[in-house]
Amino acid sequence: MYDIIIVGGGTAGLSAAIYGVRAGRRVLILEAKNYGGQIINSPEVENYPGIRKISGMEFAKGLYEQATGLGAEFRQGQVLRVEVREKDRAVVVSGADGGEKEYKAKAVILATGARNRPLGVAREQELTGAGVSYCATCDGMFFRGRQVAVAGGGNTALEDAAFLAHYCERVYVVHRRDQFRGEERLVENLRQKENVEFVLNSVVEELLGEGMLEGVRIRDVATKEEKVLPVSGLFVAVGQMPDNDGFAGVVTLDDKGYIQAAEDCRTEAPGIFVAGDCRTKEVRQLATAAADGAVAALAACEYIG
Repeated sequence: MYDIIIVGGGTAGLSAAIYGVRAGRRVLILEAKNYGGQIINSPEVENYPGIRKISGMEFAKGLYEQATGLGAEFRQGQVLRVEVREKDRAVVVSGADGGEKEYKAKAVILATGARNRPLGVAREQELTGAGVSYCATCDGMFFRGRQVAVAGGGNTALEDAAFLAHYCERVYVVHRRDQFRGEERLVENLRQKENVEFVLNSVVEELLGEGMLEGVRIRDVATKEEKVLPVSGLFVAVGQMPDNDGFAGVVTLDDKGYIQAAEDCRTEAPGIFVAGDCRTKEVRQLATAAADGAVAALAACEYIG
């Protein structure tokens, strides 16, 4: 029996573990893969308060070592579901033998994060961190004075393009339709920028370059005409994909699959809390994930009493 079980070993989950064990609770972190979450793919992090520059892997390692050094337990396992029972909360994990294993706790924090939705083009994973990025605010500064492209048509893509326009020589916004899905005020803001070019009715067909991105081949969906944009950075902003289906019977998900909870990180299920990118929120950054972890852990401790 644990006091708190945390599902997910990313920034939110590890931060929650730190606050949980510092409050004197017995804490278990369950993670399907390895600790760190999405941030381990970032070669450099420059937007976390108090840390001027650090690699994503080093940042994650520091969190992990701090949490486990304080006494949090870390185990790998694919969580299948969470059950709310009269006296405890059960977290069911797939076992190595193909069966199921159960852990019990007084409270559970869901910190499963969300993965960026890929474009689905060849070599996308290979060039991630070598020109392909999913976070303009994380990696945009590395492309100062260079040409980049943003793929997407929603608010995130438009906001990313506006951010990048401050630093980059030229920003191409590639969208598969002739109109953006994002807010018109964001579109109009970009129209006023001389170094932003809209490439509409177009999709990214191919990533060019060996070892590092050197350009993208795009195709007009109407005319089938192809051309190459000579960019050294491609920022993919076509949405995120939370992985919360296994919890749908316990907590409420919104229409995009995120767990519904406000800034207090409390779900409507007693003893079930949520932290980080897997919950409904406007801003998904390292700093907000860490903040969620702290809030959720302290709320869980209060619930336990």
